[in-house]
Amino acid sequence: MASPLSFSCMVLKLLFLIFSSLPCQAQLSSNFYDNTCPNALSTIKSAIDAAVSSEQRMAASLIRLHFHDCFVQGCDGSILLEDTASFTGERTARNNDQSVRGFEVIDDAKAQVESICPGIVSCADILAVAARDASVAVGGPSWTVNLGRRDSTTASRSLADSDLPAFSDSLDRLISLFGNKGLNERDMVALSGAHTIGQARCLTFRGRIYNNASDIDPDFASTRQSQCPTDESGDGNLAPLDLVTPNTFDNNYYSNLIARRGLLQSDQVLFSGGSTDSIVNEYSTDSSSFNSDFASAMVKMGNIDPLTGSQGEIRRVCTAIN
Repeated sequence: MASPLSFSCMVLKLLFLIFSSLPCQAQLSSNFYDNTCPNALSTIKSAIDAAVSSEQRMAASLIRLHFHDCFVQGCDGSILLEDTASFTGERTARNNDQSVRGFEVIDDAKAQVESICPGIVSCADILAVAARDASVAVGGPSWTVNLGRRDSTTASRSLADSDLPAFSDSLDRLISLFGNKGLNERDMVALSGAHTIGQARCLTFRGRIYNNASDIDPDFASTRQSQCPTDESGDGNLAPLDLVTPNTFDNNYYSNLIARRGLLQSDQVLFSGGSTDSIVNEYSTDSSSFNSDFASAMVKMGNIDPLTGSQGEIRRVCTAIN
């Protein structure tokens, strides 16, 4: 019969195994910087508010930057790293090149935080906080950001090419990509609602507005064609993702989908007779449900595979490893 001492040792070993196997997001906490950099969040907020006030589109860009960071090897700031002679980052990946933006805003926020708390706050955390503050700045929901992420010393162009959703993806493809990150269909539809703000390049929606398909409103297609010619000369021309309230975070995006006025094919497939139609219908009439689910999905996305503890580093500047 086992002695009380040996039984206690077995219990301790079991507890160690249980706690050591918990996902790393359990180490994130909303008060992570309360003692080490108590003014970090207010400093970041001031930088983001100033940037969005200067350019409303920046709110969408910052939310997207955080999203594109988290979907490639986790929320680790890898998207911020610049290419060097010996290093290829993620900025020039297929769904990032000439598309993701807002880097200079994150750099500015980082510089301001470094001036008061050098070497304490990670770029990955600044990205996560910036996304929340950007949402609030344009009338969107707020949420509690869990903190304590550390910055990667690597990036992956190949993972960026394979893991980021594309503007032409099918519903099944999108469900698979989000599912691979632990996000369900409801999370996916809620996060897609970030397209209630921001703009897209002609290159990304030209095929949709000229294909005369049944899933696009003809008048909407005609309106968009006026600024998006069939030839490559207009590739960079911009159009608002939400034609009605392009700079306000609301649920109009979903009404657009029901009206067959989704600008990107990857938007319209969310309302195309598939499994996500009912969620789109719900969000189009219930803004509270959308706002609540968007906030929850952003927290969930922000918990994708963060580096914590002694993993990674705290970069001095966000564009390069130390």
